[in-house]
Amino acid sequence: MRQRRTEVKDADTGFNAEDIDTSKPHSARLYDYFLGGNDNYPADWEAASKILKIFPGVKETARANREFMHRAARFLTNRGIQQFLDIGTGIPTEPNLHQIVQQITPSARVVYADNDPIVLRHAEALLQSTPEGSTAYADADVREPEAIISYAREHLDFEQPIALSLVALLQFVIDEQNPYQIVRTLLEPMIPGSYLILSHPWEFDPETWDKIDTIYRQGGTPVRARSHSEVSRFFEGLELCDPGVVISTHWHPDSEMQIRDQQPLYVGVARKV
Repeated sequence: MRQRRTEVKDADTGFNAEDIDTSKPHSARLYDYFLGGNDNYPADWEAASKILKIFPGVKETARANREFMHRAARFLTNRGIQQFLDIGTGIPTEPNLHQIVQQITPSARVVYADNDPIVLRHAEALLQSTPEGSTAYADADVREPEAIISYAREHLDFEQPIALSLVALLQFVIDEQNPYQIVRTLLEPMIPGSYLILSHPWEFDPETWDKIDTIYRQGGTPVRARSHSEVSRFFEGLELCDPGVVISTHWHPDSEMQIRDQQPLYVGVARKV
C-alpha cells in the first residue's frame, strides 16, 4: 500500500507512469511475480528471490489463495449473490472475480478497489463486463473505508446483499491501523444476507515471518501474519459458512484446484445476520 489518500478516483481519470516507483519492491508486483505474471521489475525479482529462499512454497501459497477466491466467488454466486465489492484487487490475473461470477450470473455487478498505480494502469482489464452486468474500479485505500463505501454506493444497490471480498489484503494492515474496525466499517452499511470473503496468512514460523516482514518493509509495506484466533476475530458477529475458518485448500475443495497440499493461509466465508 502507498501513502494514505482521501481521494477516490474512477479508472477513467487516467494513469501517470511517474506514480510507479520501480526502485523498490511492491506487494502487488511481488504477488504478480509469484503468480507468474509479467508486471514486475528487478527490485521485485530481487525481493522475490530472497522470499523464495526462506519460504520456498510462496508461489504455491499465492496460487492457493487465488484458487480460494475463485471457489468462494462461485459459491456465493450460486447462492444468489449478484454484487461484489473486491478491495485489494491487485494486478489483474485472469480469470478475475467478475469473470468468475458473470459466467454464472451475467448481470452481476462488481466494484474493484485498490490504491496501487500499476493496478490502475490495468483497470481496463477489470472493466470488461458482460453486457448485462457492470464493473467499476476505484483508486482507493482500504484504510479509508468510508470513501470506498461512498464510491461503491454509486455502482451497487445497498438494499440488496453484497459480498465483501478481502482476499490476501489484511496482512498489509498492521494492528495500529485497526484492521478489525476497518472490516466492521465496511460491513456496517450492508444488509443482512451480505457476505464476507477473507483470506489471511498465518504465522507458521515467527523467525521466517520476521524475515519476510523485513523484505516487504523495504518497499514501504509491512506485513503481519496472524493466528487462527486473530483471523477468526474478523468474522465476529457473522455466521460462518461451513467449514469455518480453515486452511485454504480445505475450504470446499473441487476438481479445478491445482494446489491441494496444506498452505499457511487461513480462509473463511461468513454471512451477515
